Amino acid sequence: MNKSILVTKRDGDKEQLDLEKIHKVITWAAEGLDNVSVSEVELKSHIQFYDGIKTTDIHETLIKSAADLISTQAPDYQYLSARLAIFHLRKKAYGQFEPPRLFDHVVKLVELKKYDQHLLTDYSEAEFDQMETFIDHSRDMNFSYAAVKQLEGKYLVQNRVTGEYYESPQILYMLIGACLFAEYPKETRLDFIERFYNAVSTFRLSLPTPIMSGVRTPTRQFSSCVLIECGDSLDSINATSSAIVKYVSQRAGIGINAGSIRALGSPIRGGEAFHTGCIPFYKHFQTAVKSCSQGGVRGGAATLFYPIWHLEVENLLVLKNNRGVDDNRVRHLDYGVQFNKLMYQRLIEGGNITLFSPSDVPGLYDAFFADQEAFEKLYKQYEQDSSIRKTTLKAIELFSLFASERASTGRIYLQNVDHCNTHSPFDPSVAPVRQSNLCLEIALPTKPLTHIHDEEGEIALCTLAAFNLGALKDLSELEELSELIVRALDSLLDYQDYPVPAAYNSTMGRRPLGVGVINFANYLAKNSVRYSDGSANGLTHRTFEAIQYFLLKASNKLAKEKGTCSKFNETTYAKGILPIDTYKRDLDTVCEESLHLDWESLREEIKSFGLRNSTLTALMPSETSSQISNATNGIEPPRGFVSVKASKDGILKQVVPDFAELQDRYELLWNLPNNDGYLQLVAIMQKFVDQTISANTNYDPGLFEGGKVPMKLLLKDLLTAYKLGVKTLYYHNTRDGAADAQNDMDDGCAGGACKI
Repeated sequence: MNKSILVTKRDGDKEQLDLEKIHKVITWAAEGLDNVSVSEVELKSHIQFYDGIKTTDIHETLIKSAADLISTQAPDYQYLSARLAIFHLRKKAYGQFEPPRLFDHVVKLVELKKYDQHLLTDYSEAEFDQMETFIDHSRDMNFSYAAVKQLEGKYLVQNRVTGEYYESPQILYMLIGACLFAEYPKETRLDFIERFYNAVSTFRLSLPTPIMSGVRTPTRQFSSCVLIECGDSLDSINATSSAIVKYVSQRAGIGINAGSIRALGSPIRGGEAFHTGCIPFYKHFQTAVKSCSQGGVRGGAATLFYPIWHLEVENLLVLKNNRGVDDNRVRHLDYGVQFNKLMYQRLIEGGNITLFSPSDVPGLYDAFFADQEAFEKLYKQYEQDSSIRKTTLKAIELFSLFASERASTGRIYLQNVDHCNTHSPFDPSVAPVRQSNLCLEIALPTKPLTHIHDEEGEIALCTLAAFNLGALKDLSELEELSELIVRALDSLLDYQDYPVPAAYNSTMGRRPLGVGVINFANYLAKNSVRYSDGSANGLTHRTFEAIQYFLLKASNKLAKEKGTCSKFNETTYAKGILPIDTYKRDLDTVCEESLHLDWESLREEIKSFGLRNSTLTALMPSETSSQISNATNGIEPPRGFVSVKASKDGILKQVVPDFAELQDRYELLWNLPNNDGYLQLVAIMQKFVDQTISANTNYDPGLFEGGKVPMKLLLKDLLTAYKLGVKTLYYHNTRDGAADAQNDMDDGCAGGACKI
């Protein structure tokens, strides 16, 4: 002990510096871990002790020192540093390491207005005491360092101004379950809460940012994705802008469909004036999106959609690039460009694409989504009509411009609107899908608003979660997990608030859910199969068949208890049509796996009793929540064995799960020879997924002559994706020569909550 130095404790008291106490804390954190050294952490910390040094400063130095040692040679430092961080967090939250009694803690935080008061009106003290017996606080020790920092940065209830924390992770998990099952009968709800808690706290289920950060607090908006369609009128444009502001402020990521806005020069008020075109209104939406920072959780972000045949498309495709001036650029939105079979046919045949203003071609815009045969007939008819304003371009030139802008920005996305409607749970004649969201995995019907209180319009919300495939030992486990997540998310739809009537009516009518996956790369490695060579095709087919089957079964069971969603009659499920009936048959050429589950019995059950939820699956990027579970992102191959992600606390390093056992079986992103194998897997998933998939294309220019990816290859991949039935494409990633630690780019969902 050094008797000459006093340290300042958290409560302001001073005591003698005790180096043995520091040694004991690190030793505790290192217990049971491989290839970690207590003395190495102590040496690395280089703490410059001085009289009055704060114990918090000492502890933070130790945490960062341990985190700096994380590597593929010693991955367990990510757990040692995490345990030190959890120790520090609990001291900050509770003034001690041991968490308080659950009931007393809830009472205190309800009084502080940090927790929703319904917790105390819905549950008795005895029930909280029973919930406390379910909690295993030792599970806090299973987080990686990156997970703890994400929890601190985004999820734990805190005062973002003062930096105070009010809870630890296991209490977060328990109270989410308590909130979501509060309306269940008293004789069953504690059982559901315990099962749900065990699934999420052992990382078998992964929850999105809005749920993790919001459920249990007085702010009740937890849908990850919001789809808002804009009509071709000032009233609709203003209503769209108002809805954007309301939802961005409440943590949601936005999809805006602005494809029906008429083109520059179109007559308005009977020719009294001419229209200013799309770009001024896109700028208006950009301002709305960026006006709120989502309470410090993340900045607002949106993707805006328009058809490839829009008269202004040549100017719209370049809105995001760095050339040009601010007057003709709208760089802080991302864009989704919409295609269909006719557009691809024109490309393949070497033909032309004719551009129109939607306002000049009655019925064409609606048919683009609702009826492909009607669209083609109208399109050709309007092409021959010399009275209609139009521009004609070679299809190869327009597709090349799209592919070029997609490559240079990484953030011009693609939606195949015909696949989104022909392979859909919605009947396109009454409920067409006209857009996706900012991460391109949501595909739900929308209707434009005429004013912010419009009850006839339809704003689509989707509530997300994910299965951790790496935590599965057998596909049969998906049955229990599906029941838990469908019940929890369905309850959330009734639990949350709806600031806009069009969102409430749409959600109550359709009750859409989007359950995806994380840790797919780990799952493939565990099963000794690869992205690139077709070896994973059968496993992927069996896995996603089981996912969709058990989720449908769970929703059917819930419909028997609580009734179907009120717009179930607008789904194809109501006609007995399932995803296995409508997928693109070209897929069978790359995957011959047969079906393994009893779909015909399920079909009869759905025809007889319906579904509680019109959608059940969507594959999202899960950039942040995968870190919480120490999992690989969504369906993506890792870029390196160590991911390096920036945060406000500095660089966070995370080693891929099970690295020591599986390092030879992981296939890294830039080792894939091309996109073919990956796109096949996406298409296999899409056979079963009822919404869509955040799927990326990836290119290494260094593999090509002159360091440039050939346009021919870019277009081939677009055609391959379309041919196999892929609905949407998200990022275009380009290897930039940086070190292959996974320097994950700032995600379009980094503003958006779909990044679950």
